[in-house]
Amino acid sequence: MIAASAAPRSLQRQRHPTTRARDGVPGQLIEWAIAELGGIDLLVNNVAGTAGPYPGGFLSVSDEDWRHTLDLTLFSAIRATRAALPGLIEREGHIVNIASVNARRPVPHLADISAAKAALVNLGKTLAEEFGPRGVRVNTISPGPVRTAVWTEPGGTGDTLARRAGVSREELLDGLPATLGMSTGRITEPAEVAALVVFLASGKAPNINGSDLVIDGGLRKEL
Repeated sequence: MIAASAAPRSLQRQRHPTTRARDGVPGQLIEWAIAELGGIDLLVNNVAGTAGPYPGGFLSVSDEDWRHTLDLTLFSAIRATRAALPGLIEREGHIVNIASVNARRPVPHLADISAAKAALVNLGKTLAEEFGPRGVRVNTISPGPVRTAVWTEPGGTGDTLARRAGVSREELLDGLPATLGMSTGRITEPAEVAALVVFLASGKAPNINGSDLVIDGGLRKEL
């Protein structure tokens, strides 16, 4: 997601181009945004993909699986960020990377995506350190389960885990908060993640930089 010349309140009403970016597509998208919108104030890297979950664990993840996941989850963010940074520096803009609680939580049947998300968290820290002095704030949001198509639509992770547990997808989702120890008793809604993005990009968070904000309903217990 990219946004140009938009106050946080107006960002909530606007829709901008998105892409499942591979190879040269991120750079092309950034070029389009600059030409069409006049510049970029906010870049949200929220592309991810995996062939998992892998019931066989780490040894069942092929090199091709690793390449696919790293390309979609990590390198798409690298390419988009590289293309957007010159303009973001000029406009003192913001970058928000969407990672996952699994970046810090070992999940054997999702080794590839967990490792890629951990790398994305580190990338955000590194970018914040380098470009913060130049006016660009970079932060990460690490959600737990979010009620998206991955969980709610046929063929997604929800279906896969439901089949393995011998329950329906709806039963799996209803029981997921308790299974994962989410103290709020519910999974996160997409709008809640979006609201956190808007806050980080707003004038209300001028000194938040290099942070990894968790929104997981209390799933993670460590200090």
